[in-house]
Amino acid sequence: MAFALLAVDPSGARRGRLRTSRGTVETPTFMPCASAGAVKGLSPHEVRGAGIEMILCNTYHLYLRPGHDAIRALGGLHAFTGWHGPILTDSGGFQVFSMAPLRTVTEDAVLFRSHVDGSRHVLSPEKAIAIQQALGADIIMPLDECPPYPIAFEEARDALERTVRWAERSRDVHKGGDQLLFGIVQGGVFPDLRARGARALSRLEFSGYAVGGLSVGESKGEMEAVLRTTLPLLPADRPRYLMGVGTPDDLLRAIPLGVDFFDCVMPTRHGRTGTLFTSRGRLNIKGARYAHDPAPLDPACTCDTCREYSRAYLRHLFVSGEILGLRLNTLHNLHYYGHLMQAARRAIEEGRYAAFQAEVQGRLAGEDSSA
Repeated sequence: MAFALLAVDPSGARRGRLRTSRGTVETPTFMPCASAGAVKGLSPHEVRGAGIEMILCNTYHLYLRPGHDAIRALGGLHAFTGWHGPILTDSGGFQVFSMAPLRTVTEDAVLFRSHVDGSRHVLSPEKAIAIQQALGADIIMPLDECPPYPIAFEEARDALERTVRWAERSRDVHKGGDQLLFGIVQGGVFPDLRARGARALSRLEFSGYAVGGLSVGESKGEMEAVLRTTLPLLPADRPRYLMGVGTPDDLLRAIPLGVDFFDCVMPTRHGRTGTLFTSRGRLNIKGARYAHDPAPLDPACTCDTCREYSRAYLRHLFVSGEILGLRLNTLHNLHYYGHLMQAARRAIEEGRYAAFQAEVQGRLAGEDSSA
């Protein structure tokens, strides 16, 4: 595997390319969440058609159901899911740490109860790596401690230091090969902790680096301050991944700060709740104003939803509880994200990212809030 920087825009935005044994990923890129091995409501063919090159699967959920040993016996995650492009798996740490009443943290591991059946489990850094190696993902993540927001400085410091120790343990047992292991920088919203984490993880020489623990309640200003502190301290020749973020505006703001990879449930979750991203801002398809609207969802969009169906029909499907409506909404939102990243890459190549960002954000300022 190899990551190459192809261009750096005057704004700081990076245009890169990650080559893997299962395909090439052009960056900046967006990864939809396929937590249980599927992007909700869509087939792998439809996901690929939306301009998506890599998906994210969730180690925690796949460990509990159907189990990593079962997936390995069935040929690994790619054969199991039918997605034959690159896959990134997270460590499961975020899900475990979000279940505060159900888990206990020790220096050695995290002890937790399954949200599925209440069974007890132990997840150590070494076990998180072993699970992901059994799954056969192309990029894997070490177990980290993701602190909540807000959090005291001392607690954020302790979580960061444990994350670094766990990262070193993960690196020591990782077998490498065709699988990349990224380090995760934690530290809450404290710049000095983020800087400390970035420097410590850089010394461990991971194949790429992620910034975790954001989009958990902090302000946009705090998020940007963390990125401005952290990203310049990470190796420039390695991919940089902002975990769990976010809105189109979040992506546009983070790209000139040096982010290469994004993931979020937003396009798929919003599609299932009737909120759609368009070139003119958000649109709430539940709105009564669309009951007799023959126009396409977004006249500027080329996805199948916009080429084949009217707003009136999409609203009818949604209010009628038809599964097709949720699928068409999700397909459009994913297409919007995929093609937003394509347009961003072109703008970086042409050295005009700042103008592109301002233009798109100006259009996104519109919002349809009808209910």
